[in-house]
Amino acid sequence: MRRRDFIRSATAAAGLGLIAASGADAYVYTPPAAGGGEREKAVPGAPSYVLQGGARRMKAMVSGMLPGDLNLAQRMELTRKVGFDGLEIGPVGPQSASEMKDAADKAGVILHSVIYGGWGAPMSSADPAVIKQGISEIENALRTAKAAGCDAVLLVPAVVNAETAYGDAYTRSQENIRKVVPLAEELRVIIAIENVWNNFLLSPVEFARYVDEFDTPWVRAYLDCGNMVKFGWAEHWVRALGPRIAKVHLKDFKREGNQFVMLRDGDINWPEVMRAFDEVGYQGWFTTELGGGDEAYLKDVAHRVDLILAGE
Repeated sequence: MRRRDFIRSATAAAGLGLIAASGADAYVYTPPAAGGGEREKAVPGAPSYVLQGGARRMKAMVSGMLPGDLNLAQRMELTRKVGFDGLEIGPVGPQSASEMKDAADKAGVILHSVIYGGWGAPMSSADPAVIKQGISEIENALRTAKAAGCDAVLLVPAVVNAETAYGDAYTRSQENIRKVVPLAEELRVIIAIENVWNNFLLSPVEFARYVDEFDTPWVRAYLDCGNMVKFGWAEHWVRALGPRIAKVHLKDFKREGNQFVMLRDGDINWPEVMRAFDEVGYQGWFTTELGGGDEAYLKDVAHRVDLILAGE
């Protein structure tokens, strides 16, 4: 399936009750009531991310939020205990990823994504040695994802700075990312491009265009709800990116003081953001990317996520 066909079918599917949520497969989705009705509420007695009709919003956190003094089994058990369904892990390599998956499976935790990044060897570099390193690292992240049972790898696609002009970052990064798309397709792992403070993809319209130009469903968007707040609004980005969104990061940001803050303490209009996700038909993983802490702290984060996903 090519990118244009994926976008066309996903957009049409949203109106028919189907939407691609992760991987290249479709998940059943029950949209809000027709005619502008109120957004669906959580099913009584069920986790707040399970909506009427079975649509799911799944809660995860980055593995770095867990206490570092626990063994692997304890980390997975704590993830479930504090109220999360899954984890986003680092590019630890296939062997360690397989061990993590075994521990996660025993605890009932899903490893859903690999947070690779790409700052150290950006795909926008003019240095062939840097590109060679970056491609090797992305390939390792993709194989890590496969071994862990994840369906996506987060990638920072480029870095614009005094040495790398914007236009060069755009064309070079696309050229070099295309070199790893065949492996992503072979492994059935999405390359999820994230919006970050890299002086690149500064509007959702450009972000959508950048993703579409790959013309493959194996390159999609990883939307971070906090990273654009200093110069934009998260709900606008959700609506512009639509079915291109493969994964979502949850952070909050306060313009006054120019700082990241705890979820629901910043300037993001979370009810409006969730309405936007409803409109574009997104369901799937919402992953918190915050500082780490103890059990009480993680339970508080999980509770705040519940409120967000419930549209409060």
